[in-house]
Amino acid sequence: MTIEIKAPTLPESVPDGTIANWYKNVGDTVTRDELLVDIETDKVVIEVVSPTDGTLKEILMAAGETIVSNQAIGSVLANDGKQAAVADTAKPEVESQPATQEEASSSEAEAMISPAAKKLIDENNLDAASITGSGKAGRITKEDILKKLEPGVAPQASVNTPTAPANIGVSEEGRLEERVPMSRLRAKVAERLLHASQSTAMLTTFNEVNMKPVMDIRNRYKEEFEKAHDGTRLGFMSFFVRACTEALKRYPAVNASLDGDDVVYHGYQDIGVAVSSPRGLVVPVLRNVDSMGLAQVEKQIRQFGLKAKDGKLAIEDMLGGTFTISNGGVFGSLLSTPILNPPQTAILGMHKIQERPMAVSGEVVVLPMMYLALSYDHRMIDGKEAVQFLVTVKDLLEDPTRLLLEI
Repeated sequence: MTIEIKAPTLPESVPDGTIANWYKNVGDTVTRDELLVDIETDKVVIEVVSPTDGTLKEILMAAGETIVSNQAIGSVLANDGKQAAVADTAKPEVESQPATQEEASSSEAEAMISPAAKKLIDENNLDAASITGSGKAGRITKEDILKKLEPGVAPQASVNTPTAPANIGVSEEGRLEERVPMSRLRAKVAERLLHASQSTAMLTTFNEVNMKPVMDIRNRYKEEFEKAHDGTRLGFMSFFVRACTEALKRYPAVNASLDGDDVVYHGYQDIGVAVSSPRGLVVPVLRNVDSMGLAQVEKQIRQFGLKAKDGKLAIEDMLGGTFTISNGGVFGSLLSTPILNPPQTAILGMHKIQERPMAVSGEVVVLPMMYLALSYDHRMIDGKEAVQFLVTVKDLLEDPTRLLLEI
């Protein structure tokens, strides 16, 4: 029995995806729930697994091709189907032998043509017998078909040929260069950031915060905190998330979003935390942060970080969000101007903690300071409101007792 491999159902915000990589070839044995192919969307990479035990029968959509929700991308020949085929051959030899030979011949011919090449052959009504394959054991590849269709254009090296990758070349100056296609995720991030910078009245206001009070609390209670919360470590991000949550309640415009010509004021705080992944920047969302404690925030952020590293963030993890925090300080950034994450109207940028001499009560004191940057859409938020929001975050962090008292 042949079972189709289908692309997953994509949400409305993700119209299509791209086949990133097949982990199995036609004819390979597969097991149920074994990873077969990665599908890359604008937001995440989705893993598609085998629906049953059996053999990968065909690949309908090759790497680089675009797919939509629930589209068939391949098929698996289930084990019971193979057993049924064997049972059919147990008929009298006179009946079964001609059919078996014909099936074997047809199967052998199809096996000598890659799925992408077969698709091109069918689309252009070509005779496969007239095409010489350059692949392993004479297998006809997509490049062979392109060469047949466009004489004079040399095919790229087959993946089975032990030569240098096609994306490695030499520049005009004689130096090595590598050309790699931009991933779909990174291209979408670039598109969104460019759109945000060109279509919003973005302005950034800065302030600085003395991190000593937070650092003192962290150093004093980090061991007890970790024991009490099953190994969850107390970091700085949870303090910022909680401080921003309280500030967002006081300044609703900073927590709003734009929907066409309408301004949507949210009665909840869903804070996105920008995370760097091997495939690009992603922003998973902490939902209903107002009901979360420091331990819950830290645990959720850690889980997001691990998922991003392994490429296993789900689309649902990144939908929505009313405000975003980006922490460039983990990479050593001292100061930056974060770019808005539309349709949100503001984003907070954290930076590196740097000891600096500060004037305190007429004396010079060395303190661990951090620059904060709030970028906001001036169409929605006045400068006064943005500055007051940032000052509120600063006050809450410099006196964390305020977080408990909500003052």
